[in-house]
Amino acid sequence: MAEFTIDAQPRTVTGKKVGVLRREGFVPATVYGPKSDPVNVQIPYRPLELALLKAGGSNLIDITSGGKKHTVLVREVQRNPITRKITHVDFFELDLTARLRTDVPLQLVGESPAVEARLGVLITGPTSLHVELLPSQLMDHIAVDISVLTEVGQSIHVADIKLEAGIVILNDPEELIARVSQTAAARADEEELAEGEEGAGSAEPEVVRRHKDEDEDED
Repeated sequence: MAEFTIDAQPRTVTGKKVGVLRREGFVPATVYGPKSDPVNVQIPYRPLELALLKAGGSNLIDITSGGKKHTVLVREVQRNPITRKITHVDFFELDLTARLRTDVPLQLVGESPAVEARLGVLITGPTSLHVELLPSQLMDHIAVDISVLTEVGQSIHVADIKLEAGIVILNDPEELIARVSQTAAARADEEELAEGEEGAGSAEPEVVRRHKDEDEDED
């Protein structure tokens, strides 16, 4: 059962006549899928707006219309370009036994001790992962704990992400999720120190050559 539900009504009005529905406070919508014919429905504006806000594009929604339930994902939301009000919604009806591929947002949680201590800065990678899973395994985000990044140079890659059995991450396992990198100031200090050491190493041979030249003059 989906976490979000919408009560809809069968819709017979199509084309330009749907403007009448909108003025009456309804949003025309279409439900379609690989194993069913398209179904036209109309949904009260406010309940639809709240459901879309909470469910987003990665949570299942149960739409009930004419005594039948459709388990769907939001496929496309059309809006008025000026008012931004919802004008039409396409819902994709799922085959609950078939695996699907989708993008799931990444959410970094916790704090990196190395970053908190100002030893380094956090470098991040993609904002979502492409996964293959069953509809019942859909999630609104994937949490990544960055508190394990305790030292400069430590990183988290796709291969480090562990999900529920049966969920396959399709991204490159070596793709970077997060890394603590040395700060620019620290790099500058190291470079300056290295240059100083190189300069000190080259000074002594110069002194030796000068002494040798002085000895030759004395001869």
